[in-house]
Amino acid sequence: MPTPTVPLRARLATLRGPDTLPKALDARALAALAANPGCRRRALLDGAGVDKSALAEALGSPSGFGQSQFAFIRGNAFEARVKADGGAELLRLAHQRLGGPEPTAGTSHVPDLTAVGPEGRAARTALALRDAEAGAWTLLDHPMVALDVAGSPAFLEPDAVVVHPDGRWTVVEIKSFPMIDGSADAAKVGAAARQAAVYVLALEQIAARLDPSPEVGHGILLVCPKDFSNLPTASVVDVRKQRAVTGRQLARLTRIEDIAGTLAPGTTFALEQPAEQLTTAVESVPATYAPECLAACELAFHCRDRARERGAVTALGRSLRGDLGELTTVDAVLSAARGESGDPADPAVAALRRAAALRAEALAVSAPAPRTEEAAVVREEGAACR
Repeated sequence: MPTPTVPLRARLATLRGPDTLPKALDARALAALAANPGCRRRALLDGAGVDKSALAEALGSPSGFGQSQFAFIRGNAFEARVKADGGAELLRLAHQRLGGPEPTAGTSHVPDLTAVGPEGRAARTALALRDAEAGAWTLLDHPMVALDVAGSPAFLEPDAVVVHPDGRWTVVEIKSFPMIDGSADAAKVGAAARQAAVYVLALEQIAARLDPSPEVGHGILLVCPKDFSNLPTASVVDVRKQRAVTGRQLARLTRIEDIAGTLAPGTTFALEQPAEQLTTAVESVPATYAPECLAACELAFHCRDRARERGAVTALGRSLRGDLGELTTVDAVLSAARGESGDPADPAVAALRRAAALRAEALAVSAPAPRTEEAAVVREEGAACR
């Protein structure tokens, strides 16, 4: 067991490799992490700043997870257009959708958030939010905010944050998918709302340290291209539900130092080591795979293969796993359904045996009738069309 005197930061540096820089944890990864709080493997890898894409390549299970280069370039071009001229168009949309006095060149500010390192940028952002001038619009372009995740700080970078003349803070999400006739794709809007909810949580932590505490708006400003053009339009999306779910899920995450404390001394995820040692190190941290991981985690293919090898029922979905109770493998489920194992008083076992009996009954009823001589003659001579 590792000695408790080793600082957490040094322990995490050893895990990812002494010469490897940590990969920043963004809001999209946090939203995915909160969606699967029981996965200790992802919590530790993200907390240590391990590049999961490179790790999946080294394990022989590469993933195509991520944004296409075309979408990335298109999104950057649209964001630059929205923020041109000191964010005049963005502030106009904020005034139009969120109310307040009309912004003008003399009543709007875009503070400089340049600093060294993420800690410096986060401190500069907190100062800019605190010192925002009352009665004027303030636009923070790509601010840096910090959020405590399982005992380790995660530095996040929203597209923008708007400070209203009345002191209220609003998160701005700029996306390149179109908003047609005032509405956009529900799945994409939901993903943007979950991502923005992480920023809202981080801003609430900053606001709690100020006196008086400013209001953090739970209605984020979603900016998208209008119809099939490149002109920006905006809509207000209520993220109170996503904020509550994300906050609750992040609070349930096992602390990273507790997970790291269960590993053997010398465990590392450095990519330079042999593949067998790397696989052993990764498998030493328990994972909780679910089909939803395929759209959110770079290690999903590796974890899926291992779950299928073990016959884990989680590979079939979380809802099924919850219904089966203590039956965690496919072999155990089939054995209970055949009556070979399991407690008959267990509701899951009773339901499986009932389902097996109904299946056997249905197959017996639908069995083909024996072939008679008359039927054979009809088939040979041909039957009339009906």
